[in-house]
Amino acid sequence: MTAAASSDADLIAAHAAGDPHAFSELVRRHRDRMWAVALRTLRDPEEAADALQEAFISAFRAAASFRAESQVTTWLHRIVVNACLDRMRRRQTRPTVPLPEAGPGEPVAPRDAMAERETRLVVQAALDELPEEQRAPIVLVDVEGYSVAETAQLLGIAEGTVKSRCARGRAKLAKVLGHLRNQGADANVPVNDVQVQQGRQLEER
Repeated sequence: MTAAASSDADLIAAHAAGDPHAFSELVRRHRDRMWAVALRTLRDPEEAADALQEAFISAFRAAASFRAESQVTTWLHRIVVNACLDRMRRRQTRPTVPLPEAGPGEPVAPRDAMAERETRLVVQAALDELPEEQRAPIVLVDVEGYSVAETAQLLGIAEGTVKSRCARGRAKLAKVLGHLRNQGADANVPVNDVQVQQGRQLEER
């Protein structure tokens, strides 16, 4: 079986057994998705690139201890998010740049590009205004889909703290983004993870 035809778990096992090409194939498969996760979390391409590099180095070193208790993609996702959170904790406050209209591997639906870009920038600007202690849990729970328990573990805080920080952050976002919810059904609001996040924020108030 060629590397390209192997499963992710097979590639991890082959890497642990000494195959010099297996991990490169795993990176090739998941690099774009993991890059999108890092960029969405850090909002800075340079920071995201550094975090992704650190994450793949960590994954390379830890692959031998992978126990297949979760999907390889979930395992990689956790490593990337942890690398991003580590950088968020370490870095000083810096100017940020808006997210690109669409990250690698995340094609844009055929809609009015200008309206979609506008919506993305409005949502991103609203997220940027949140204090980091509220933004990090909201990104993990509402954007990345982690459970409250998983988010608490990743951030090293209590589950109740995750819930309260998300609630405060959602309340702030709802005030800023409420006008997006009131647009008509034909409005050019992108159907993507950011829109899903916004809907949750408004519905859970």
